Amino acid sequence: MGDSRRAAMAIDALRRGWPVTVQHLDKALTVLAVETAQGISGAHAILLSASRAATLKLTNQRAAADGDLPVLIKAPADLDLRLALAVADPSLDLAYPMKGPFAALPLDNGPSATAAIELARLAGLLPAFLVLGDAGENPVYVRPQDVAAFDDSGALRIAARAKLPVVANAKAEIVAFRTAVDASDHVALLMGTRDSSTPVVRLHSECLTGDVLGSLKCDCGPQLHEALQQISDANWGILLYLRQEGRGIGLINKLRAYALQDQGFDTVDANTRLGFAIDARDFSVAARMLELLGVERVRLLTNNPEKVDGLQKAGITVAERLPLKIAANPHNVDYLETKKSRTGHAL
Repeated sequence: MGDSRRAAMAIDALRRGWPVTVQHLDKALTVLAVETAQGISGAHAILLSASRAATLKLTNQRAAADGDLPVLIKAPADLDLRLALAVADPSLDLAYPMKGPFAALPLDNGPSATAAIELARLAGLLPAFLVLGDAGENPVYVRPQDVAAFDDSGALRIAARAKLPVVANAKAEIVAFRTAVDASDHVALLMGTRDSSTPVVRLHSECLTGDVLGSLKCDCGPQLHEALQQISDANWGILLYLRQEGRGIGLINKLRAYALQDQGFDTVDANTRLGFAIDARDFSVAARMLELLGVERVRLLTNNPEKVDGLQKAGITVAERLPLKIAANPHNVDYLETKKSRTGHAL
């Protein structure tokens, strides 16, 4: 079984610039996140996501040909922190175009490498690591099964609840959810009088730039406020506000994706070039929140059929999918059209 506490300690260590050793059976991989590293002493290789390796034209080498695995490259002779970050961060490619050639090395510990890449996502860091030959003193150890255990939505519990009058409904109630491992606290806003009817539910992923700052690059803010109004107009309903910024890649990486969009890449390519899935959100968290609220059946307010699938796979019945129509503006029209054409739906 996995120990989510080990994963939590590993995430904290990576964010602080400390090395982490990922142990699988009798093999160990000691890594240091490129983004937070304070030096390169002891680094003999760099571990990259498969998509970043593809951007760097490494996939024609046998050791980098498996698109499902991270890629290990030999540390260049002139490696320093500046070069390491340029190798890791695609948003710097225009500023540092002359990189390589790089030599891909055999990856003999695929499970540990894959777990390390997932740890980077959970930590909100670039999925790129310096690989060290020595774990040093007092190393932080983690196993792939520990990383898997960290994403256990079943550990979520209700932490607090209170009345919260909001513009859409002055009699709303807010409920906060917490897990002992992850520091991200999710919330639900309940509106209306609960009865035997099926509630209108919206899953809304946190978007600081859109929800709070009023960004015109996305439609998150308008979607949030329209959803609140439609839930308030129903008999009763729930807004689930999920702390999954940037569709699960974190605020800093989302801003890097914005920088790539400014360079001409669409929103889908931006995420994949950074080394992440198009959508890395975990909708089982939302299902667990509904379970704790005693809700088994919903009318889901969304344009995204993947949310429907995610909830139903987690045991929540979606009786109806209700569209959420938001007008585009000159700043996000290309963004919305790209999402629709590349994924088949608005996200």
